[in-house]
Amino acid sequence: MKLIKTLSICALSASMMFASSSLVTKAKNSGLKAIPESQLELLKLIDDKNDPITDEKVELGKKLYFEPRISKSGIISCNTCHNLGLGGADGVAAAVGHKWTANPHHLNSPTVYNSVFFDAQFWDGRSEHLADQAQGPVQAGPEMASPKGLVEKRINSIPEYVEEFKKAYGDNVKIDFDKITSTIAIFEKTLNTPSKFDDFLNGNPNALNKAEKKGLNTFIDKGCASCHNGIALGGTMQPFETVAKYSFAKVGDFKGDKNGMAKTPTLRNITETAPYFHNGQVWSLTKAVKEMGSTQLGIKISDSEAKEIVTFLKALKGRKPTITYPQLPESTLDTPRPDFN
Repeated sequence: MKLIKTLSICALSASMMFASSSLVTKAKNSGLKAIPESQLELLKLIDDKNDPITDEKVELGKKLYFEPRISKSGIISCNTCHNLGLGGADGVAAAVGHKWTANPHHLNSPTVYNSVFFDAQFWDGRSEHLADQAQGPVQAGPEMASPKGLVEKRINSIPEYVEEFKKAYGDNVKIDFDKITSTIAIFEKTLNTPSKFDDFLNGNPNALNKAEKKGLNTFIDKGCASCHNGIALGGTMQPFETVAKYSFAKVGDFKGDKNGMAKTPTLRNITETAPYFHNGQVWSLTKAVKEMGSTQLGIKISDSEAKEIVTFLKALKGRKPTITYPQLPESTLDTPRPDFN
């Protein structure tokens, strides 16, 4: 009797492992990819041999990421709209910037976590990489409103920053706008968040529970992975409103790029980044799933199917890197004063 019970358990275990292996294969064939477990393999994806990631650059980039003095007013930092304690976003429908101005196009702040894996940055995909993206919000009037020269004067007026740049790049470093923003981007490259979904794709069949596996299967079968794929489960340019009109299309004036394409948002940490869509009009993840079914896929996703998919999406909440809020160096008498105009 014990032998029969043992054999039954072994058979069940083998069956479950086969099913998990089959689902992993299905996921990978659908274009889903894991964040590599190996730091060496991860570096191959995120590092730039012409400007390699180092501890000194990352630490300096972190300070600059939290540095409000690179904004014209001296009170807005990158972390204001891409709050690392709030899933890398800001939790409001439209980003708010200089002079308490809401984004004039009613655009929502996308998460900075895992953005190194995006093929395109900004909702219209106008930047291909993080270093270029970092320059936009700093200069944009409704965001940080800082001219390049002002940013350079503020940072160069602070001796501690000058020394840190030398330590990171060498004594002959030119601390200009490009160097400042590219250093921020190096810090942002480290903000990746592996989850139990990655553990599952990387070979741990028990990383996802039965309900999460069922949700992943439904996610694939319904066609969600046709846009939400790759390591980021998004981050690529895709046509929007392919089948039907988005329910809140009239909020804001965003039309995508010149070809009507829009950046597909990442689904990683999606439970932390409401409200959803480019104009932040949907707060319920279940509603967002059903909206995409009708708008993008031309199908009706049932309540039970949406619940299954959301169960899987919850498994994409990743392990965040530990971020200690930095102590920023003191201003000097030469540091340009805050400007609220």
